[in-house]
Amino acid sequence: MTDIAPLTSTVVNAANQPDLRGNLMPSAEELTVDRCHVDGTVPTGLRGTFIRNGPNPMFEPLSSYHMFDGDGMLHGVTFGDDGVSYKNRWIRSKGLGAELRNGQAVYSGLSEVMHFPGRELTGDAGPIKNPANTHIIGHAGRLLALWEGGVPTEVTAALDTVGEFDFDGKLVGAMTAHPRLDPSTGELFFFAYSLFEPYLRYHVADASGALIHSVDIDLPAPVMMHDFVVTADHAVFLDTPIVFDLENLGKGPMVNWKPENGTRIGVMPRMGSAEDVRWFEIEPGHVQHFWNGWVDGQRIEFSGSRLAAPDFGIDPTAPLDQQAADNQPGRPAKFWVDLDSGEAGWEQIDDLPGDFCRINDAFTGVPSRYSYMSAFGGDVGDPGDFDTIVKYDQHTGERTMWQSGADGHVGESVFAADPSGSAEDDGWLINAVYFDATDHSEICVLDARDVAAGPVVRVRMPQRIPFGFHANWFPS
Repeated sequence: MTDIAPLTSTVVNAANQPDLRGNLMPSAEELTVDRCHVDGTVPTGLRGTFIRNGPNPMFEPLSSYHMFDGDGMLHGVTFGDDGVSYKNRWIRSKGLGAELRNGQAVYSGLSEVMHFPGRELTGDAGPIKNPANTHIIGHAGRLLALWEGGVPTEVTAALDTVGEFDFDGKLVGAMTAHPRLDPSTGELFFFAYSLFEPYLRYHVADASGALIHSVDIDLPAPVMMHDFVVTADHAVFLDTPIVFDLENLGKGPMVNWKPENGTRIGVMPRMGSAEDVRWFEIEPGHVQHFWNGWVDGQRIEFSGSRLAAPDFGIDPTAPLDQQAADNQPGRPAKFWVDLDSGEAGWEQIDDLPGDFCRINDAFTGVPSRYSYMSAFGGDVGDPGDFDTIVKYDQHTGERTMWQSGADGHVGESVFAADPSGSAEDDGWLINAVYFDATDHSEICVLDARDVAAGPVVRVRMPQRIPFGFHANWFPS
């Protein structure tokens, strides 16, 4: 795609929609700043780029707007020998390109997902915009921005958009925003859910980036499946009753909680077939984000933040100026499956409300001791509007926290390993934190070994970084 820079948002939130208020209001412009103000001393081993992805709509929405809808924007913060720099860029999706040509929004959001704009408006961009606004990963020499309703979008280290990437035409359908990378083999494991059959499709890409395995898995209903886990031997899915209800389009929520459908844990060999999947019934519940999973003999254990009855507020009938989503976050929970006995279950392991579950990714699929979460240390606020960074020690049961203050709002913590370290928690947690009293954002760096001590480095951003989703660390 031809690069168009700089771009400027024209969103004013004329309808006073909740997902465009405060720190959900998009950044207005693209910036490149060579040197940011730094409080503290950047550790010698912290060299690389923290990249956060998130929704940043370019144009005023046509109607009901949900935070899942916004155009993807990448915020890159590079820690170098000569200081810390900042750069942000919109992802130039085909859909955004069509809207730029029209000078206004032409695509509806998720709450009206079946309202397709005409080809005279979209050209060759297609009927659905892929905003690539949820995550960013690195694999086989590529940086991929992810949105689970479409194929990945390749970007460069300079945050320029290359274009959609479909694994040389082998990827049929979408790709989850939460793939799992095996650090020992370089393989990438991922899946896609769909509103239409097949409702679940599983994939494996090898270390070179070639798609080598794809399996259609039969589900009884079209579920919203955001994340999964892999062990050294298995892929593990959670089939929950948060389902798409196409018959309800225009009449109420497009995604509904139907506990009568039940919840199942699905286990299959990493290179298995659909016939190899074994299902295990557990009490209804849903997990948006998992920490990790591993196998111990014939027992599989994994953990995440469990929601008892989620409501994501994707409802076109709700008043535009009112929040339709449920603001009750999940609680940390552990799940298990005994492959010999055929039994499975779960238990809550903490009552602290939170999500954005992360680990040291070098331990993906094998036993890990430490896990990190964004949480509400004070009162529960709006969905995702956390104020606290948490570290759990699975061996001792200890929980340590740093709270960002009465006006602080933390995002997802990313673990950056210390290249001179050897322990699992030798490294730093990097988090984009917003302070509403001063309307500014900082990149806060915490020593992962001592989270309670608070930031060892604060980098003041030249502009506010709006609320977003997922981030990663890309060492130099």
